[in-house]
Amino acid sequence: MNTVRAFARREWGPLYTTLRTALVAEKWRAIPLTLVAVCLTALFQAVQNQSWGYDPVRVIGFVRAEDPLWLALVRTPLSLFVPALDLPVWGALAQVLLVFAIAEIALGRARTLVIAYISTLAGTMYARIGIALGPDSLFGLPASDARIVDTGPSAAVVGLAVYVCWRYRARFTGVLVIVAMIVEILIKNNLAGKEHLAAITAVLVLIAVEALWQRRRRRQCFLRTGSRSGAPPIHS
Repeated sequence: MNTVRAFARREWGPLYTTLRTALVAEKWRAIPLTLVAVCLTALFQAVQNQSWGYDPVRVIGFVRAEDPLWLALVRTPLSLFVPALDLPVWGALAQVLLVFAIAEIALGRARTLVIAYISTLAGTMYARIGIALGPDSLFGLPASDARIVDTGPSAAVVGLAVYVCWRYRARFTGVLVIVAMIVEILIKNNLAGKEHLAAITAVLVLIAVEALWQRRRRRQCFLRTGSRSGAPPIHS
C-alpha cells in the first residue's frame, strides 16, 4: 500500500496539487475555456441533428480529406467542436470537460488552445498524407477514407493528455496513453486511430523542440552566471 501511495504521489502529486489549488480558489471560474468548449460542442451536436442545421454545420465545421486544402484548414479549428455523428455525444462532452479542464489549469488557456489546434491539425494533414500513400503502406489509408467526415475533439484530447503528462512528469501515465492509442490501432485500424497517433507524434516533436530550447536556455544562463561570478569559462 505504501508503494502504491508513493507511486501515486510521485506520478500525480504535482498535477493534483495544481488542480486542487485552482479549483478550490476559483471553482468554475478556473476553466472558462473548457466551459465554452463544452457548450460549443453541445450546441453543434444539437444543431447538426436538426433538419435545418446539418448543412450550416457541414459548411463551417466538416472536414474531409477530399476537400481543398485551404477549405480544410479554414474549417479545422471549428471541426474540433463538432461531435462525430456516429459516436455518442456524451463521450465527446466528457473528453472535453475532463481533459480540457485539466489542461487549462495546468498549462494555461493559450497553451491549451495551441496544443489542441496542433493536435487536430496533425490529424487533418495526416489523412491527406495517408491517402496519398495508399492502403499498401504501413501508414497509408484507402482512398475511400477521403470521404469520411473528420471531426471531433479526440485528437486534441490525446495530444493535450500527452503534453500535460510531460509537463508534470507523469511519465507512466503518458506512456500508458500512447500504448492505449497503439492498441487501438491494432484492434481497429481506421482513420480515427491513425489520426490519434499523428496527434501524438506532433506533440512529441513539439515536446522535443521545447526540451532542447529549455536545455539550451539553462546552459546559457549557467554560463552567464558562472562568468559573472568569476568562474573560469567552460569549454565544450
